[in-house]
Amino acid sequence: MSKNSKIHWNENKYVKKISILVIEDNRLLREGISTMLKKQPDMHVIATFGDGENILIAVEKHKPNIVLLDLGLRSQSSLQIVKLIKKEFQAAKIIVMDLVPLQTDVLEFVRAGVSGFILKDASVTDFYKTIRSVFQGSQVLPPHLTGSLFSQIVEHAVNGYSPSLIVESVRMTKRERQVVELIADGFANKEIAQKLHLSTFTIKSHVHNILEKLSLHTRIQVANYAHISDSFKTARNAPSLINE
Repeated sequence: MSKNSKIHWNENKYVKKISILVIEDNRLLREGISTMLKKQPDMHVIATFGDGENILIAVEKHKPNIVLLDLGLRSQSSLQIVKLIKKEFQAAKIIVMDLVPLQTDVLEFVRAGVSGFILKDASVTDFYKTIRSVFQGSQVLPPHLTGSLFSQIVEHAVNGYSPSLIVESVRMTKRERQVVELIADGFANKEIAQKLHLSTFTIKSHVHNILEKLSLHTRIQVANYAHISDSFKTARNAPSLINE
């Protein structure tokens, strides 16, 4: 137990308090969050900051279990703060707060070491639940992404897949990859339909989607893409994140 950990007596049981450091540049929001957390018997706000200045010194001094970080700090890059904290203090678990984070932001922050996300319009119950879940070792995505394809992509990102492979997995389904390979081998739509036991109409639909996803215009361009794209060649041999 760290020197800053506290013990609280609650219903005849010892409860370890979760030490929390808050970084939020909106003063009213920062003070409101701090007040809310202080009312919880198992939570202890050890410090609050309006920006990321001197944050490494603060983390080293207080050794918080949880860092609550505003995703959109005006004066500094929140992503850079995450990277600095995780580089120097791996044990600190970081939860990012935002209104509705973009998928690209979520992926970047998870890869940098963030353990959870809290939407600023979340219920108080969900706010507390996220903190407790992350403290216990869970990874918490924004509710609108939970159970989605993107949540699987994030999981693969955490497990070490390269960014180019993740992009390919997002772009194309397993079936679309098969169609691309057959186009590259010179097969026409009717022949592809026969090989995949699908209708010609379905294959035309897949080709249309492939052209849109890859921002290409012709089948020849798709074939060239399959032959020269290293990321596609890698993705072709990897487990698909999307089945159809």
